[in-house]
Amino acid sequence: MNTLYPLKFEPILKEKIWGGNKLSTVLNKSQGSMQKIGESWELSGLEGDLSVVANGFLAGNTIDELIEIYMGDLVGDAVFSKFGTEFPLLFKFIEASDNLSIQVHPNNELALSRHNASGKTEMWYIVESEPDAKLITGFNRPMDKQQYLEHFKNGTLRDVLNWETAKPGDVFFIPAGRIHSIGPNILLAEVQQASDITYRIYDWDRLDANGKPREMHTDWAVDAIDYTFSKDYRTPYTMPQDNSTNLAKCQYFTVNILNFAKHIDIDYGRLDSFVVYMAVEGKTLIGAPSLEQPIEIAKGETVLIPAEMKEIELTPLNGESRLLEIYI
Repeated sequence: MNTLYPLKFEPILKEKIWGGNKLSTVLNKSQGSMQKIGESWELSGLEGDLSVVANGFLAGNTIDELIEIYMGDLVGDAVFSKFGTEFPLLFKFIEASDNLSIQVHPNNELALSRHNASGKTEMWYIVESEPDAKLITGFNRPMDKQQYLEHFKNGTLRDVLNWETAKPGDVFFIPAGRIHSIGPNILLAEVQQASDITYRIYDWDRLDANGKPREMHTDWAVDAIDYTFSKDYRTPYTMPQDNSTNLAKCQYFTVNILNFAKHIDIDYGRLDSFVVYMAVEGKTLIGAPSLEQPIEIAKGETVLIPAEMKEIELTPLNGESRLLEIYI
């Protein structure tokens, strides 16, 4: 069996009513005939949206086919033991040129009982944004179900939501149950559980391409919302130099950021998981003792490092590079 190597995948582009063109102009995704690209699914194991390898001798194979063949060598023995051939995470780049719907995602328990699926906890890293760009995460005051319903019925829901200015480099952790929305002029990277269940609460009185309101899920959302209030929804961190620092850690994923202007070596010997890099700045050469040729990754690209690859060499090209480093 041939040796595994860092795997790139064909982006799965999603046209959205709130999308724009920055995934094409900034991150070099091929827009084709699409008018408004809202999402680029970088790595997905969801049925109907299986990622296909774009590089090397495995090109043309889907992610589930690879897991079936390589099992723990690809995803890690512990990950394979828990998830089998299902890839457990979903990686996206998202661009909003208009407001996304105000929405919430169910937790595992609710998603399992209602949809026989997993819940959706996610994390956002802001890649680019305009100075006045804002997003919604959580409530701006203590809240309970009854108060929420009153605001919803009175049309004052917007008044009790927490609006945050979104600057490049900002991080927001969105656990299942937290009400949220992305506002215009924001380009971000998203790491999430492998789930596509969204309950729309309010869609800004917007009509779809057929002139009809989009489907809402208001009744389902009420029981899915976590009404817990937080004084600070933004994740604080200090950007490292030629090192990594943690941005998010939960039972579903760990996300670090690697910021480096010189060659660095990484040892994943203690890790029993695949690693995914999402390039959010610069260009990087990815090398390893088992590789004949290093693989280049540029801003807007995503690469899967197989679990069996324990020694990785990262070399920045043209100055500083920045990678999100994700694993289980």
